[in-house]
Amino acid sequence: MRPLAVAFGFLTRVPVPTGAVTARELGRAVAWFPAVGAALGGALVGVHLLLAGRVAPALGAIAAVALLAGLTGALHLDGFADVFDALGGGRGSRDRMLAIMRDSRIGAHGAAALVLLLAAKLVAVAGAPAWALFGAPIAARWAVVPLIIGFPYARPEGLGQPFHGGAGPAQLVAATAVTALALAGFGAPALAAAGVALAAALALAIWLHRRLGGLTGDVYGAAIELAELAFLVMASG
Repeated sequence: MRPLAVAFGFLTRVPVPTGAVTARELGRAVAWFPAVGAALGGALVGVHLLLAGRVAPALGAIAAVALLAGLTGALHLDGFADVFDALGGGRGSRDRMLAIMRDSRIGAHGAAALVLLLAAKLVAVAGAPAWALFGAPIAARWAVVPLIIGFPYARPEGLGQPFHGGAGPAQLVAATAVTALALAGFGAPALAAAGVALAAALALAIWLHRRLGGLTGDVYGAAIELAELAFLVMASG
């Protein structure tokens, strides 16, 4: 179960002892990304059940979104902001966009995109059924797997490069199987929402691949955030 522990150690702030991790182990961990999503989704459902009927739905949504950000260390939110800073300030230059994504500071474009994303998530979570809170983190972490495997990496090095270099079709098949098992019990609406989440992640990846000649770890994070939102919106409709 070491690949699962590695996936938890990277995608969450849950203290999981893994020791030194090789690039190959990071690649194998990609298969377990949806399982990490299931744990995160379970936490969201727990908050929903705890607060439902006790506080206003808006406050419950704030608690759920804050919990998800806390458990993930806001890693994907940071990537989302970096990507939109690069799109807004890159002026069409690939090198400039990559340099902006490396900058730890957040600019106006990234801040505006982040505020809009969080506002949209709050509204979607407030109106989402419990199964959608469980399914969104699963589908989003499954949707990023084809991006990791199927698109080139834009840099010779980077936080996401070992995942890209070490993952392959076997990890995609395994991640898809985990996702199908987790969502099948919720029927066609969950599978349709997962399809929309995948489409959103792929659309972002194709767009940025054309601009950057590949993807980065920040793009992976942005895709997860966008896929979560797409799933929640579809499920709430």
